[in-house]
Amino acid sequence: MQYRRLGDTDLNVSVIGLGTNNFGNPSRISDHADSKRVLDKCRDVGINLIDTANIYGGGQSEVHIGEALRGQRNDFLIATKFNLNSLDGESPRDRIMRNVEESLTKLQTDVIDLYQIHFIPHGVPHEEYLEPLNDLVKEGKVRYVGECNYSGWRHADANRAADERGLAPFVSSQNNYSLMHRQVELELLPYCTEHNIGFLPYFPLAGGWLTGKYAAGAEVPGSARRMVGQLQSDERARTVLSRLDAYANEHGHTVLDLAFAWLLAHPAVSSVIAGAMTEEQVVGNAATSDWMLSPEERDAVDAIAAWDGTDEEVERFGMGADVPQAPVR
Repeated sequence: MQYRRLGDTDLNVSVIGLGTNNFGNPSRISDHADSKRVLDKCRDVGINLIDTANIYGGGQSEVHIGEALRGQRNDFLIATKFNLNSLDGESPRDRIMRNVEESLTKLQTDVIDLYQIHFIPHGVPHEEYLEPLNDLVKEGKVRYVGECNYSGWRHADANRAADERGLAPFVSSQNNYSLMHRQVELELLPYCTEHNIGFLPYFPLAGGWLTGKYAAGAEVPGSARRMVGQLQSDERARTVLSRLDAYANEHGHTVLDLAFAWLLAHPAVSSVIAGAMTEEQVVGNAATSDWMLSPEERDAVDAIAAWDGTDEEVERFGMGADVPQAPVR
């Protein structure tokens, strides 16, 4: 396993991380023993970055992680998330302070390595959440703070506010990025590259499309049905997948290997967040880090999955946050 620095921090993260939105989900991984087996295998193969959120598995993902990591907490870096959706009169500070204590308790730890705001807090000034986050860093309950689902300009605006007030900045950005979903290349990735912000792609396999197992119209599980279903009915997506598969085979790899290798060839990417339901999936994900694309190979793959910059949102709205609407004139 290879390791990279997470942006401008002292956190050395495995280039493949574990996403744990399956943990605690009754239809995915409901048994604590199964979660522990997955995490034990992560340790065995060198995966040290565990990504979760206080809403994953109905709030049980953090509980599963806390139980599984008893006695081996120092072998892992834990990244979790909070959100400011539906405050219902609660102040951003009170929400953050309540959420962090809940997460620390569930995770059975006294420090969170990376604490990320999950969704865009529309209508909340940056300082109203950056100031309590800074207090958590000063108290030692959080080592670093990051964001999830921001665009580049919003991240830059938040870090400008942090710099003006001497507060802890966002050191990382987590967003949807794969060969089939490249909107972050418009402005977020260039920003992260220029300012040494650690980028953490999620959905690296486009819901499983880039495993190739759904290409022939196979039934898609509910968790990925929307994303993969759209790709199954898209002629361009089917053509791109076929060409990517051929390229990977020519180089002695699978299209899954290629999906990860292509992401890791980008200089801003610190770690690719990949879910796993079994020990075998952990091993398979970890093995993808062995393939290192040259700049020329990455360019060739770029050309196969070429995208004209249209039909993509720069930010992912509609993720539980109240999005202000422009007035009708």
